[in-house]
Amino acid sequence: MATPLTADRLVAALRAEGCSVREVVGWRTNNRNHVGPWGPVHGVMVHHTVTGAGTDVVGLIYHGHSALPGPLATGCITKDGVVHLTGNGRANHAGGGDGDVLNAVIGESYGTYPPPTHEHDGSGGAVDGNARFYGWECENRGDGRDPWPPAQYLAMVKATAAVCRAHGWGHKSAIGHLEWSDWKVDPRGFDMADFRRDVADALALPAGLWEGEDMPQYVNLGIAGPYRLAPGAWDSVEFAAEWTDETGDHATGGSVFARGPARFSGTFSVHIDGLPAGAVVQARMSEYQGEELRADHPIHEVAGTGGGTFVVLPVTKRLASGRGMRVRLLNQAAVPVTVASAVLTVLVWKEP
Repeated sequence: MATPLTADRLVAALRAEGCSVREVVGWRTNNRNHVGPWGPVHGVMVHHTVTGAGTDVVGLIYHGHSALPGPLATGCITKDGVVHLTGNGRANHAGGGDGDVLNAVIGESYGTYPPPTHEHDGSGGAVDGNARFYGWECENRGDGRDPWPPAQYLAMVKATAAVCRAHGWGHKSAIGHLEWSDWKVDPRGFDMADFRRDVADALALPAGLWEGEDMPQYVNLGIAGPYRLAPGAWDSVEFAAEWTDETGDHATGGSVFARGPARFSGTFSVHIDGLPAGAVVQARMSEYQGEELRADHPIHEVAGTGGGTFVVLPVTKRLASGRGMRVRLLNQAAVPVTVASAVLTVLVWKEP
């Protein structure tokens, strides 16, 4: 159980951790304390804003909107890495969530991830997260394609570590909104287990010394256009559209999306047309050394719906030096199908 930080203590903790802090005018008295409790606090919750260019994102988080009054978080972390403080107290960011998750956060008793959530705002067993969590709303479209610039990600980790350090909490006191509510998907574009690992690294050092040496690189790739996938043979997905490819030199590799030594985490989204109902296209990650197949990873099956079939598959692995990772598809239907779109979105951590 922890008493919430005062405004002065929060600012001091953030600045000691190395955050660039902007105090939005009026933030110290901007809260929802009149509608419910604020505290005891137990953790920090990370969100994405679902906003694009041209949005006054800080103003939105401070004031809220017609359906949800502000503040919508303790602070808004923009793409330039600035922590804009927007609320001091209860904020409309977490809503209802799972009591089992709350207990796991309080005890920091879970493994890589908190227990699966089975509650959401308004569900019968939900508990009030707005009273118990600080919230960071982080500027991002939330579509899985919008990048998380290194300066922003660094600020997100440092701001979270600052609050955890001030309360004497560990990294497992940080969760994503999707880990609290079963109808939320944020933050999208990175994995919370990796985020917590970075918070742990920051907490292992004196305040202000962590500089994100292990910062991830953002990779967002797609196919050039629809293509025919014949039955009966594994086929590597050729990623010709490069929205963001910070690992570099992708175009010369075609289907390779990550090169070792590295670890990566993200998603592969594929839309297939013409797959008969009940028929299957299999997908798997495969490790290559040059053009030689060296290892296959477990298969995921995409079951046809008789029309357009869309799935999102996880891609998370560690890759040894000298190897490249590809995604391969196998059409097990009796007829050709069309891969209408395929998008890969991963964060890649290069390793020594």
